[in-house]
Amino acid sequence: QEQLVESGGGLVRTGDSLRLSCTASGRIFSTYHMGWFRQAPGREREFVANISWSGGTIYYADSVKGRFTVSRENAKNTMTLQMNSLKPEDTAVYSCAARFSDYHTWEYWGPGTQVTVSP
Repeated sequence: QEQLVESGGGLVRTGDSLRLSCTASGRIFSTYHMGWFRQAPGREREFVANISWSGGTIYYADSVKGRFTVSRENAKNTMTLQMNSLKPEDTAVYSCAARFSDYHTWEYWGPGTQVTVSP
């Protein structure tokens, strides 16, 4: 059973940066596609970014393109999300997820970490 745990959230000001990490326990991390999602209060969960198992294919939501960077280090079972130029609208609970391929549903989820950006 793969388990995911996020870390790195916190309270920052507009324009600041944060670096989130997602660490997986288990043996399948390096073969799974990974993604970041976020959910703000009263809103549906939305896609932020995803990265293929090799790191060779990456997609971003338009709302974060140019500001966020996703990366992974399979040897350490870790995926990161570098968030720069943060805005109040980035405030949300950020969760990481894993799936076997683009044709599979997101199978594993972390509990999430809160990111709050003050004006």
